[in-house]
Amino acid sequence: MKRRTSPVLKQLFLTILFATVVLTAQNKEQKQTFFGVDLDTVKAQEFDMGKMWTFENPPLKYFEKEYGFVPTEEWLNKVRKSALKFATWCSASFVSEDGLVMTNHHCGRENLATVQKEGENLLRDGFFAPSLEDERIMPGIHVDQLLIIEDVTDEIQKVMNSVNTSEEKIIKRDEKIAEIEKRFKEKHEELIFSVTSLYNGGKYSLYGYKRYNDVRLVFAPDLRTAKLGGDYDNFTYPRYGLDCMFFRVYSDGKPLKTDYYFKWSEKGAIEDEAIFVVGNPGRTNRLNTISQIEYLRDVQYPMLVGVLKELYDVYYKMVMKNNAEDFILVSRLYSIGNSLKVYDGTLKGLNDPVLMARKKDFENSFRKSVEANSELKEQYAHIWNEISKSREEAATFANELFAFNLNPFYTSEYFTIARKIVSLAEKLNQPEEKITDDLKGEKLDSEIAKIFPDNFDAELQKSILEINVNMLNRVLGDEHEIVKKLLKGKRGKEAVDYILNKSVITSKDDLVALFKNAPAEILNSEDPFIYFIVKTKTKISNLRKEAHERADKESLLNQLLGKALFEVYGDLIPPDATFTLRLADGIVKGYNYNGTVAPTKTTFHGVLDRYYSFDKKFPFNLPDRWEDLPEDFDLSKPLNFISTNDIVGGNSGSPVINKNAEIVGLAFDGNIESLPSNFIYTTEANRTVSVHSAGMMEAIKHLYNAERLAAELKNGKISD
Repeated sequence: MKRRTSPVLKQLFLTILFATVVLTAQNKEQKQTFFGVDLDTVKAQEFDMGKMWTFENPPLKYFEKEYGFVPTEEWLNKVRKSALKFATWCSASFVSEDGLVMTNHHCGRENLATVQKEGENLLRDGFFAPSLEDERIMPGIHVDQLLIIEDVTDEIQKVMNSVNTSEEKIIKRDEKIAEIEKRFKEKHEELIFSVTSLYNGGKYSLYGYKRYNDVRLVFAPDLRTAKLGGDYDNFTYPRYGLDCMFFRVYSDGKPLKTDYYFKWSEKGAIEDEAIFVVGNPGRTNRLNTISQIEYLRDVQYPMLVGVLKELYDVYYKMVMKNNAEDFILVSRLYSIGNSLKVYDGTLKGLNDPVLMARKKDFENSFRKSVEANSELKEQYAHIWNEISKSREEAATFANELFAFNLNPFYTSEYFTIARKIVSLAEKLNQPEEKITDDLKGEKLDSEIAKIFPDNFDAELQKSILEINVNMLNRVLGDEHEIVKKLLKGKRGKEAVDYILNKSVITSKDDLVALFKNAPAEILNSEDPFIYFIVKTKTKISNLRKEAHERADKESLLNQLLGKALFEVYGDLIPPDATFTLRLADGIVKGYNYNGTVAPTKTTFHGVLDRYYSFDKKFPFNLPDRWEDLPEDFDLSKPLNFISTNDIVGGNSGSPVINKNAEIVGLAFDGNIESLPSNFIYTTEANRTVSVHSAGMMEAIKHLYNAERLAAELKNGKISD
């Protein structure tokens, strides 16, 4: 029923509104406000820089004060060696003495096709190996176990301080890092070593990893159950995803025997309980200056978000064209959607004046501390102004750098083809005696034929070309020389049709025919794609060089910033994430959102609610097993839960443990409120979303009938 407003109330509302507008106008020059918040009074909070603690420097006194818990050296050692890196993009952990590894479904789903047999569809149907013999070797997958940590700060900073210029410092740093890694490798041939910069180079740690290359698939749920809700529910809460996958590490053809693994908690996480996420957060930039953050907010992110939105629309239409039955295409859509939500959500967060006010307050306090000490002032006070100037200069060429860069993630293959044509034509456009034998006769014909892809999807590439055309118009503007020449004032689909009609490289036959011309003619072709490559090649090379040199200089300034931070705050602030092992503390806790309260946990009942409430339509569709559930499957078991732990990308697959180092969950996402955490961590509503250990056990045992896996998780070893 529509509600009506009485004339009296309406008049009162208008009076209040008018008074508010007047008062706001009167106070505009006096103070800056946002929804009634005086931004000048906003202060940085204790954990704005996060809670991703390193294992070389865990905050034991803070843990004792906050949770009444002091991890022992034995506890820390066990936890560190039970945690793993999964390939080069996720985290994982050992969860049995027989090398069983747990990570997220989304960490391994792109690799399932490599072990899929004829007639199988592992994304659609899932997988379970009923015996060891059925576990499948995963090509290209490895896990790394951190065994050695050494502080090598003094060695590196000493050689850097021995020279003066930025270029010399970077060369000396890289040489010393290579020498340290080689020295340790000679002592421990079985390990892989890597020096990692902490506090932007304020400190350096050497990490030694044991790498396991024989990794085999044990269990994977189907994609629809693992990621119910697809991109709609991604980075949201409440969630209902069984985002888990299990592998096994083998050594000499047998399951690895290890003393370091996490035991399973069937009870799982409970409200207000202290828990820890142990994983490898990928990258944060919380130490970035305000000028660096504003550059990303005002220059870089808007360009990227604009392209990703259009790219997502293209793939969404493709997915829906075949009723979301192409699961490889669906997986691709989810990857694009994930990137879009990350950058768009981060951009929205950076446009929040209150959030930015907190960052500004921290920077102001930090700078005042530096300037109050004459020694620190001399060393570090110049940093902020120099970085600010550098970002201002970078903004002057950022648009062309973005537009000419042709990132393969969102660039039509027509440009890639043109780039290869230009490269080959340039090799041929020289005196005969300088042309190598592999570019003559049949070998040349073979090289030309390989340029045009065999599996070229003209419809898809045309759609992506429209994204590129829109981007050029949006980023460079109609009056830019390249845009005027390429598009002739046309936009959108009209511009795409114009370009393709004018092009002579839209088919393999046309491309082969093109090379009947002299190389110089090819390079001077009026083909729009070839023209674009030829005209932007030198420009993009110069822009990349300038951007690289600027990045090197800012890298050294950031290193000084890190040293200053460490001198002012010591180890009270953890370093930015570096895709190295961290320990993040938190509690299981809900939060207020959308006018209501988020529950600390969700149950399998919610899965069915989403399924039926959305009429079983993509991406809320489920496989047939959900239509006829087993009688012993308990829908009331907790499936997902939230906590205040500090995570970012790279933490996917991280074990969530209690004080007893038992698995209570598996981290797989953050909520929408967590997306700006690349720059600032907030405790109010920033939440980690995890799969509950009790929910995983319930689904593995009763929904997928993977009894062997359930028994191994419960007992911590392979059961007879």
